[in-house]
Amino acid sequence: MSAGGHAPRRGGRLRRLLGRRGTEAPGEDLAPSGPKEPGAEGCTRIRDCREERAGRPVVRVTGTLRSVGERRVAGMPALHAELDDGSASLGMVWLGRSAIAGIEPGRELIASGRITMTRGGPVLFNPRYQLQPRGQE
Repeated sequence: MSAGGHAPRRGGRLRRLLGRRGTEAPGEDLAPSGPKEPGAEGCTRIRDCREERAGRPVVRVTGTLRSVGERRVAGMPALHAELDDGSASLGMVWLGRSAIAGIEPGRELIASGRITMTRGGPVLFNPRYQLQPRGQE
């Protein structure tokens, strides 16, 4: 109990640092700027994804896979995909993988990871992803 007779609030400072929902990093925009599809809350439009001076921010994006294919990176397999949300597209690369079940052209998904700029465009390496149910595409 504090001197005022009230129990101290736990985690108040941490909640303020992390944001209202408790999942954002300090300084991260709390308002979703992306499309309003189911499960897309908190997603960033791809055209707004870029590296910042302070480093590579974690982004959450949603869109449709336009192309998927295997390439070699340093002699190892790498699955490359292009995700498009209507505002722009970004590359996604899973190193050490030649295929992933469900990662196919036309499939909708939500992906998150640290954005990197390569050859002038945004790329997510080994992103986390959530395939959207078929029929919502």
